[in-house]
Amino acid sequence: MNGNWRTWVLVGLGVTVVAAAIYFPFLRRRVKTTAKIVQPSEEQVRRELTQVAVQNSSDPVVKAKMFWVSSEDQSALAPTNVELALSKDPVLRAKQVLNTLLAGPVDADLRTLPPDAALLAFYVLPDGTGVADFSEALATSTPSGIQSEQLAVDSIARTLEANVPQVRRLKILIHGQELDTLAGHVDLTQFFIVNTKAAQAASGSLSLPVRLALPPNAAPANGTPAKQPQR
Repeated sequence: MNGNWRTWVLVGLGVTVVAAAIYFPFLRRRVKTTAKIVQPSEEQVRRELTQVAVQNSSDPVVKAKMFWVSSEDQSALAPTNVELALSKDPVLRAKQVLNTLLAGPVDADLRTLPPDAALLAFYVLPDGTGVADFSEALATSTPSGIQSEQLAVDSIARTLEANVPQVRRLKILIHGQELDTLAGHVDLTQFFIVNTKAAQAASGSLSLPVRLALPPNAAPANGTPAKQPQR
C-alpha cells in the first residue's frame, strides 16, 4: 500500500509539472497582451463625461464656426462651418464649441490643439470674462514656439467670438492654475480679447492688431519673441 501511495503521488506530481510547463508560456503571453491594453487616463475619462454632459437633444442645430489651421496657409486660421446642437446658455454653449474644437477637424494636420488635451471647466464672470480651464496636456503637448502657441490661443478665442457673443475676453488656466506661458512663449498671465467689436468700442479705435490674442509683451510671429517668464 505504501508503495502504491508513493507511486500515485509521484504520478500526480509529474502530471502537475507537465501541465504547468504547458500552461506557463500561455499565461505569460496573456499577461503581456493584457499589459499592452492602454487604460484611459483620468483626463480622457473626464473629457468624455464632459462632452456627454453638455450635449442636449433639445438644443437647436446651428452652423457653428470652428477655427482650425488654414489648409492654404499653415501660419493662419480659417473658419470651418460645423452643424452642432448648441445651447442658448453661454457656459454650456462655450463648452460645446470648445469640445468640438478639441476634437479637431477631419484633417488632423489642421488641428490647433493637442488631441490629448481636455476642457476641464468653463465659466463666465459678470464682466464677460470667460475662464477656460484645460488639462495639463494643453501645455505639455502644444509644440513650443510663438506661432504654434499663438495659433492654439487664437483658435480658442476666435471660436468663442464666433459662437458665444457673451464672452468678451478670455482667461486660460491649466488644471486650475495660472501658468506663466503656454509652452514657453505666449503669456498666459494675460487676458485675451474675444469680442473684438466690444474692444474697439471701448478703446475708440478702428483698428486692432491682426493677432488679437497676442499679449502686449510678446513679439509678433515674424519677429523676435520677447523674453518670457519661464515655468
